[in-house]
Amino acid sequence: MIAPDPTLRRIVFVTGPSGAGRSSALNVLEDAGFEVIDNLPMRLMPVLFEEPDQNRPLALGIDARNRDFSTNLVIDLLGRLSSQPGVVAELLFLDCSTDVLLHRFSETRRRHPMAPADRPAEGVQAELELLGPLRARADVLIDTSSLNVHELRAEVEHWFAPGGKRHLSVTVQSFSYKRGLPRSVDMVYDCRFLKNPYWEPTLRSFNGTDAQVAQYVATDPRYAEFSQKILDMSLLILPACQEEGKSHFSIAFGCTGGQHRSVTLAESHALQLADAGWQVSIRHREIMARQQKGAQQT
Repeated sequence: MIAPDPTLRRIVFVTGPSGAGRSSALNVLEDAGFEVIDNLPMRLMPVLFEEPDQNRPLALGIDARNRDFSTNLVIDLLGRLSSQPGVVAELLFLDCSTDVLLHRFSETRRRHPMAPADRPAEGVQAELELLGPLRARADVLIDTSSLNVHELRAEVEHWFAPGGKRHLSVTVQSFSYKRGLPRSVDMVYDCRFLKNPYWEPTLRSFNGTDAQVAQYVATDPRYAEFSQKILDMSLLILPACQEEGKSHFSIAFGCTGGQHRSVTLAESHALQLADAGWQVSIRHREIMARQQKGAQQT
């Protein structure tokens, strides 16, 4: 998306399922200079546009719980605003996977607003279905499933901060094929052909962040060439993604358990990309899951 002419009035509608980060995104927009109005009844919104204020952009939080909420009304309003001279109307949709939404509600002990107290999964599913047409219509869609608040802020600022220069942030992660592919990954590499430290009793309890495991994986005769070819591929693709305006690129390494080989490759690749000047964050899905489980048990 090309940044709109600063002489035009920018109006951003912000929506998404409960728990996906809508309030956080609105806070970022407010910090970026937008006038923010949240949870305004749909029938009152046309009043906001009767006397356009050319000096300040506007962000409107749309909540599916509103009693007069209608996806058709939102889409119709976007269309009518976009047809007006001097106005740029956009829809920002904060998306999130079902399992992450359920986890967030369990962490905060909140009841989902569209579900009975003991069945939050029903509310999440109902809301996702209700918002489906808006997700399809979105001008900007941000998947917050694996984003922390700082990463979400960076994503919103990339798209909407006035005069902000976008850059490409890269996430490198490891995962276990037993638990399925990560959500919204751009590129996946299978590491299961490499020597497996799991079968070495002295290494089994460690993971790929430990030096002895990384050294063991690196002794595989195919490791060096595999690692170099992956780096060459990333250094070819990432500049092209940045040129086309992409703000985030995710690379995932998978192995059987997500503890050893994939972690080693993810750590090594992230360091190589950082040395090449890319902004990189790293995430080890299975290791994080174990740490969270251990914390809950204690």
